[in-house]
Amino acid sequence: MRLRSLLPSLVLAALAAISMPALAAYPDKPIRLIVPSAPGGAPDALMRALATQLSQQMGVPIVVDNKPGGSYTIGTMDLVRSPADGYTLAYGNVVSLATNRSLLSNVPYDVEKDLTLVANTLRLSNLMIVSNELPVKSVPELIAYAKKNPGKLAFASDGNGTTAHLGVELFKSMTGTHMLHVPYKAGTAALTDLIGGGVQLMMINTPVSGPPAQAGRVRALGISSTQRSPTYPDIPTIAESGVPGFEVAAWGGIVGPARMPKDIVTRLNAEIRTALANPAVRERFKMLGAETDPSTPEQFLELSRRETVKWAKIIKDSGAKID
Repeated sequence: MRLRSLLPSLVLAALAAISMPALAAYPDKPIRLIVPSAPGGAPDALMRALATQLSQQMGVPIVVDNKPGGSYTIGTMDLVRSPADGYTLAYGNVVSLATNRSLLSNVPYDVEKDLTLVANTLRLSNLMIVSNELPVKSVPELIAYAKKNPGKLAFASDGNGTTAHLGVELFKSMTGTHMLHVPYKAGTAALTDLIGGGVQLMMINTPVSGPPAQAGRVRALGISSTQRSPTYPDIPTIAESGVPGFEVAAWGGIVGPARMPKDIVTRLNAEIRTALANPAVRERFKMLGAETDPSTPEQFLELSRRETVKWAKIIKDSGAKID
């Protein structure tokens, strides 16, 4: 009888002994990191910097796989269909994890059911820049000019639904102004037209807007963060310039397929936080105009939920859609 009563415990101990080495061995082969945008862009460069450091820490190659298209849905669906074993991860951001829910008529995945949010990694602010031909030198002057000339100012973006687009829509909503949206396929093309005077205003990520503003080719009026940037300390925040509460940030981090083992999520989160604390990674992010912004999985999910609600109203009011 005593032996029979011990059998369940013996079986559980044996199973634990079998499973522990497999878990402890993670990772023991290359990890694929899907970036759902084209090579050479800011997300690609930032994730490659992170992947290099993670590879050194974890002892296996982390291979970046670019899968652009469909407002991040093509790469994200590749992830959704992958095994939840920690060997396929992806970059998820404000577009794929928040604004797509309101912008797309049919999002092929559910953020909370089909994905595991592992850790946020970065935050990017936008600069509001204007053509040198526009007779305004501050945010209050821009607001006054726009109100005197409703519908006559054109603002450029790098596409419908981007923070460059929705940031100005939020600004319009909070200031009671009306400006026309001119979407471009790339931020560089929009910037070229702004410098030439074809459009009057942009609010786009600092990697695109910062260099021409510093060179005097365009005029920077404000930054979309809640605090001034260490990189651009002389540029006031839009919030302190007469639009209290204004904030726009592009953010992004690492996600996996649904139902990833908790142990692997915990391990990855710890590795990502360690990598983001590395001075070389922090400097590389800074060079690319981003701040490291690590989080727990729970904080990352809450960020996604909060930003989804925030942008849903702006998207609805502006009528923005991506088909």
